Amino acid sequence: MFENLQDRLNDVFGQLTKRGHLTEADVDKALKEVRRALLEADVNFKLVKDFIERIRQKSVGIELSKSITPGQQVIKIVHDELLATLGEAAPLNLGGGSPHIIMMVGLQGSGKTTTTAKLALHLRKSKYTPLLVAADTRRPAAIEQLVVLGRELNIPVYTENPSVPPPTICANAIKAAKANAQNVVILDTSGRLQIDESLMEELSQIKAMTNPQEVLLVADSMTGQEAVKVAEGFHKQVNLTGLILTKIDGDARGGAAISIRSVTGIPIKFLGTGEKSRDLEVFHPDRLASRILGMGDVVSLVEKMEESIDEEVAERGAQRLMEGSFNLEDFLEQLQQLKKLGPLAKVMEMIPGMGEMAKSIPQGEVEKQLKATQAIINSMTGKERRNSKILNGSRKLRIATGSGTTVQEVNQLLSKFGQMQKMMKQFKNPRMRQNLMKMFGLGK
Repeated sequence: MFENLQDRLNDVFGQLTKRGHLTEADVDKALKEVRRALLEADVNFKLVKDFIERIRQKSVGIELSKSITPGQQVIKIVHDELLATLGEAAPLNLGGGSPHIIMMVGLQGSGKTTTTAKLALHLRKSKYTPLLVAADTRRPAAIEQLVVLGRELNIPVYTENPSVPPPTICANAIKAAKANAQNVVILDTSGRLQIDESLMEELSQIKAMTNPQEVLLVADSMTGQEAVKVAEGFHKQVNLTGLILTKIDGDARGGAAISIRSVTGIPIKFLGTGEKSRDLEVFHPDRLASRILGMGDVVSLVEKMEESIDEEVAERGAQRLMEGSFNLEDFLEQLQQLKKLGPLAKVMEMIPGMGEMAKSIPQGEVEKQLKATQAIINSMTGKERRNSKILNGSRKLRIATGSGTTVQEVNQLLSKFGQMQKMMKQFKNPRMRQNLMKMFGLGK
């Protein structure tokens, strides 16, 4: 989402860091480019003006550190100001009595119902027992959509006849949650194509009858500054407590994410990063600021790995690697784990210094190679995977035909795997193996 902005800022900062001394003219020239980049990213123009002025005041005449260049200090100033603009992290307020009530609001097309299910999954992972409530009676498919999502995630969904008023449905759902010991109730309320009086009246009634701890607006980040206006409209009527920005993985320019907290005063609590149920991230301003400036986001990557990768499978693979008995069957198992992290180009962007490398790889090329590798190994018999030395010409031809690849590609895979096995033999040395085992957390 922030690729264009990130590229522009990196160009600006690249020029600054080459200079040993910065004049006021250098700073003005750089800030002019930063201003242009932010406006092109659809950041609110008033916010851009204030943002640039604050950076200018801190950059001109700064007391230089001997350990870093003036350009690097300007980058730090921009980072700090970006962080201040994005605001502090704002975790969900789930205090008070039980069940905790979360009211979801938003316009049609923002991804409200899907995000409601994602939030329920997120809370269940945090040891809560959520109940989803289908209170969007205006959109015919909304109730069925939530029921299907609930069934897929094994999360209960409360429904009533669409003729029942939504405020009544919500109140009855809370009674049902209390009876079933469900400690979080998430209300999927009605949406509209635009804000109107009847929608706001309905939402006001629901809020009055349920007294939610959180009123979260689901806003489409791809609508740019329109998302800011929508947030202001809902906040005026129902007093929002937080925002969830969806479609962050799309080709939006990112201005809404930067502007919305500063303009509305409402904290961003989550980011929708994809279509899958697990693609909901807690909003961390410092991590987003680092991503925008191309500094990576290792903490989010580690969390993603902890959530997606089966620890037992990873440890088993590491153990066999250390023992020198790692075969193609183990390799296939680890590849399947790796795919759970999502597009690898996105994963690379989260590693400091690898963002530029990720952009140099043609889109989808890494996934294409992984898919071919997986197809080749899947076309082998179990015996062949466990002992690749038995693969002769006729076996390789059969594998290539079965995987839709060539014998040359099969040979390339076997050659690379053989090189890796040779390297792993070094770890049969007890001391080297013990050191690497410690790295994997498998030894003392």
